[in-house]
Amino acid sequence: MPAPRTHEPTDAPPPDSASDVVRWAAFSCVLVPVVLVGYGGSLAGATGAALGLVAVTGVCRLLLRQSERGAARLLAEQNKGHRGRHGRTGVGAHRGTRQSADSAPLD
Repeated sequence: MPAPRTHEPTDAPPPDSASDVVRWAAFSCVLVPVVLVGYGGSLAGATGAALGLVAVTGVCRLLLRQSERGAARLLAEQNKGHRGRHGRTGVGAHRGTRQSADSAPLD
């Protein structure tokens, strides 16, 4: 009986889904015209279909990359710490606040 698998975190980068989509689209840009010609379609029709698929693939690739950059930018902004007034961050950002007489140290 095999030992149960544990889900350990790995240092491998996440899969690049945009590259996978573009790779499959490029494959279809080659496959579709071959199938069209193979089943008796005209060479001009197959060439037109290939050019149309290449154009659509290029636009989709551009939009996917733009979307990834926007998502990365948004994530970076969310992970950036809150900047207080005058660019100060974190603890001690409000220096110079008024102290009441009660909080003064006693000698």
